[in-house]
Amino acid sequence: MAKPNRTRTRTRTMDALAAIGAFLKAQQDAGYALGTVRLRGTILAEFLEHTLNTEEAASLTADDLVQPERADAWFAAADAGETRRRNTLTGPDAAAAYDSQRARIQTYNAFVDYLALSGLHRPYPASGHGDRLEPEQAYKLLRTLAVRRPTGANAATAIRTAAVAALVAATGSTVPQLHKLNVTDVDLERRPVPVVTVNEFDHPLDKHSVEILRRWLDVRAGITQALEGSDPGYLWIPTKPGRERAGVQPPKPGLTRAAVRTLHAAHRSLVLQVVGVPLRPYALLPRG
Repeated sequence: MAKPNRTRTRTRTMDALAAIGAFLKAQQDAGYALGTVRLRGTILAEFLEHTLNTEEAASLTADDLVQPERADAWFAAADAGETRRRNTLTGPDAAAAYDSQRARIQTYNAFVDYLALSGLHRPYPASGHGDRLEPEQAYKLLRTLAVRRPTGANAATAIRTAAVAALVAATGSTVPQLHKLNVTDVDLERRPVPVVTVNEFDHPLDKHSVEILRRWLDVRAGITQALEGSDPGYLWIPTKPGRERAGVQPPKPGLTRAAVRTLHAAHRSLVLQVVGVPLRPYALLPRG
């Protein structure tokens, strides 16, 4: 049986805030995405703030913070929407979304792993259609993504994200299924109804989806101008050049498709900034 890491064991007796900082640095050093590290920092800060306020305490050690009774109280408060800082698609008093609670559990489990306290792991909630939005919620989210751009967000990425989300909702297809679409698969001039063709099946597009897609196609055209006629026609393309690797220049935006993981990460990041919940594109799929 593996022995606990002594450094991590010592971390248990640290002030909880300092331990959280050490955990986040370890996550970053381990190569976790910056967005993931930030989200986990926000979640653990919420946990600590809720516990200190509830108990009217000035500080806690990391070991004290993660004890089951405190975690139970935090999860219950979060589930009831009591820790929320932003409004939601269903009002300020709505229960926490499935993805939001799952992110809390993932973060808590990762933190107790770091403290060498894996015996405190929380079980994940059963998956199902409960994490999918109602049609009215999906429509409201799409409208919000289309019109609100978070501070510092890349405008082109925000519009592309809204367009991907619109097609997930319109077609019932997942991001991997939409990944291989080309510009020619989108016919916004089709009458009587504009369509997008996915796997040889035409899906009608409503007025709002057409508006978002038209904006993305305009942005995409601006990005691919530099290709000077060599545009391969991929619908989802990177919005900015990639990084140089081993002295090799990255291809110009438009010559390759945006990766599935890139589209997923952009969606989660934008939704988190706009509505405060890290919903996956999956949440927009029709219930059934």
